[in-house]
Amino acid sequence: MINILFVCMGNICRSPSAEGFFCNALQTSKYGKQVSTDSAGTHGYHVGHPPDSRAIETALNFGVDISGLRARKVSVSDFDAFDMIIAMDHDNFERLQQIRPEGSKADLKLMMQYHPEAQPEEVPDPYYGGLSGFTYMCKLLDSATRGLLKDVEERLAKK
Repeated sequence: MINILFVCMGNICRSPSAEGFFCNALQTSKYGKQVSTDSAGTHGYHVGHPPDSRAIETALNFGVDISGLRARKVSVSDFDAFDMIIAMDHDNFERLQQIRPEGSKADLKLMMQYHPEAQPEEVPDPYYGGLSGFTYMCKLLDSATRGLLKDVEERLAKK
């Protein structure tokens, strides 16, 4: 079993979208039942809230339903509960490194490391922009989560 946590700042745009896109891609994998996912934010601004309505709308345009997800804040216990913790940008990656307990088993990565072009280096935060930013985010996540799935399938095939 591989447990994956997707992380952004508030857990209402990028990380729930990444979780949704990954779960969507995972449906085609023979390893689907061997992977669990969640998403969280490094800040607790929106705990208990659904994703931003623009994120929900745009993800649905890609055939991905994230409306049932709810925001939560990352906890220190996540570093033991998850095998992979995937940050959407450098700032949140650094925040995760700061709270990471010594001896943590979690593999900490950036989402765009799984994108076939690895560019840009971060998934841009669309929160303060218009729908075009959400569309761009979803395009990046669609490709990056497929790359992540390939990595996860390779890990599971070796077990």
